[in-house]
Amino acid sequence: MNEVTTFLNGKIFTANPKQPYASAMVVQGGKIKWIGESNELEKMEGNLVDLHGQRVLPGLIDAHMHPLFLAGAANQIACTPPLVYSIADLQEQIRLVRESHTRDNWIEGWGYDEGKLLEGRAPNRWDLDQVSPDVPVVITRTCTHIISVNSKALELAGITKDTPDPQGGKIDRDLNGEPTGVLLENAKDLILKKMPKKTIEENAAMLAELSPVLLSHGITGITELMGLREPIDYFDMYHLASEKGLKQRSVLYYIWDELKNNPIMNKEKLIRENQIHIGGVKLFSDGSVSGQTAWVNPPFLGDGGNYGIQTTTSEELLAAAEAAKQHDIQLVVHAMGEQAIDLIVDTFYGTEGWISDGPSIRIEHAAMPTAKAIKRASEKGIAFVSQPIFIFAEIESYLKNLGHERTKQTYPFKSMLQEGIKLAFSSDAPATAWADPVNPFVGMKSAVTRHAYDGTDTGQDQKLDIETVITLYTREAQEITRIPSVGQLAEGYYADFIILNQDIFNIPSERIDQIKVLHTYIGGNLVYSLDEYLAAKG
Repeated sequence: MNEVTTFLNGKIFTANPKQPYASAMVVQGGKIKWIGESNELEKMEGNLVDLHGQRVLPGLIDAHMHPLFLAGAANQIACTPPLVYSIADLQEQIRLVRESHTRDNWIEGWGYDEGKLLEGRAPNRWDLDQVSPDVPVVITRTCTHIISVNSKALELAGITKDTPDPQGGKIDRDLNGEPTGVLLENAKDLILKKMPKKTIEENAAMLAELSPVLLSHGITGITELMGLREPIDYFDMYHLASEKGLKQRSVLYYIWDELKNNPIMNKEKLIRENQIHIGGVKLFSDGSVSGQTAWVNPPFLGDGGNYGIQTTTSEELLAAAEAAKQHDIQLVVHAMGEQAIDLIVDTFYGTEGWISDGPSIRIEHAAMPTAKAIKRASEKGIAFVSQPIFIFAEIESYLKNLGHERTKQTYPFKSMLQEGIKLAFSSDAPATAWADPVNPFVGMKSAVTRHAYDGTDTGQDQKLDIETVITLYTREAQEITRIPSVGQLAEGYYADFIILNQDIFNIPSERIDQIKVLHTYIGGNLVYSLDEYLAAKG
C-alpha cells in the first residue's frame, strides 16, 4: 500500500486556501505526500501519470442526500420530463408497468411536480385507479414529503373518511371528506409502513450498483439522511454495500424517531476514520416549499392562508440534542420555511455547542431564513446545508407558491456567507424534479448563474463565483460532514480527486452542467473511468 504515484502537468484546484492551485502531486499510501508545481519536483517517484493539462478538483462531497432512495428510484417510474409531462403520461407509464406486475407487487414512481404537469395538480386516487384499480400504486412527489396513492393502497393501509390526520401530517380530502389519495408529511407513513420491505442483501446490492453512478459525477463522499434501525439497521446495510462494491466514504444520520426510546449507539459505529460511520441525529421541522408544507411566514400564495406544517417542537429538538451530545455527533434538522428555521435558531440560541471540530447543529435546506435568523445562527455556529438545484429544477412551483420576488429571496447564499455562516452544498437526491437529480454540476450552474433551467431569474444579488461554489462542495462540505482528511488536496490528505473533460474555470457559466468527469480517484486509486463506464453501459 506504499506504492508511489506522481501526477504531472495538471490544472489542480486544491480547495486549500494556503495553496489554491498546483500542477503536480505525489501520492503514497493513499495520501498526498507532496503537492506543488511540476517544475518544483526534485525527482519523479514511482508511477507517472500525465494529466495533460486537464482540470483537477478534490473529490466532491454530497453533504445531504438519500442514496438508498436514489438507488431505488432507478427501478421506479421516473415522473419527470422527458418521460412524464402530464397525468395522462403518468397513467400510461403505470399502465405499462401494471401489465407486467402481479397483484402482490406495488407500483412505485418518483419525482412528479404538479408545476410541471399539464394539469397543474397532483395525481389523485381516481387518476391512479383508472389504470390500476387492483394493484397498489404509490407515486412520490419530487420533495419526498408528499405521496399520491390509489384506492387499493388506501385500503391496504386502512385509510378511510374517518381516519384522523396524524400529528405533523395531513390526509388531503375532497369536499365530502373523502381522502383524495394525496398524503402530506407524516400522513404518508401510514402507507409506507404497509409497503413490502426489501432485504438487507437487496438494498446493499442497489447501493453498490449506485456507486459508479455517483463516481461518474465525481462524488467521493456521501451522506445518508434517513438512517433507520428497523427493520434493517442502515449501518449494517452500508457495510454490506461496501463489501459489494460501494466505494464512497459514507456518513449516516439516524432519524430521531428511531433513537428516542433507545438513543444509545455503539461507539465503534461512530469512528469517523472508517469508511462507514454514524455522524448525527436527524429531525424534521417542516416540509417543502414546492409542496406548500414548509412552515412559512408570510403564508403561501392563495386564498387559504396556508402557513405550512410544523413537524417538531422545541422539546423534541432539545431531547434529540442531548442524545447527540452524549455521542459527540451532530443534530441535523430539516427546515425550509422562516418559522421552521426560527424554531431551531431560537431553541438553541442560549445554548453552547458540544463538538469541538465542527458544527454541533446543522440546518438542512435553509431555504428561507430571515436576516435575523442568519445573524443569530452565525453567532451560535449553526451550519447550513443547502441545495441550489431546487430553485433551478422546481421553478414553476416556487413561482406559484411564493411569487417572483419572494422566490429570488430564497436560498440567500451570498448573504449567508457574508454573515459568516458555515455553508455546504448538496443535492438532496432524489428529492428534486430533475431527471438526473444527483448531478452536482447542475447545482453549481444554478449557484453561479442564479437562473432556473428555463432562464427565470432566481436572484442575481445572491449568485456566487465558481471557486466559492466548488469549495462548498469540497472543503466546506468536509468541515460540516467531518469526514477526516478529505475535501482538499493538501499534504497529509487523502488523494480523493477528479479529472474533468472541460476546465470549469474557463467555460461559460451556462455550460457548467455539461461537464463530464473523465476519472475519479479515491485514496489514490482509480475507481472510475468515463470510457470504461460507457462501455459497460453498452
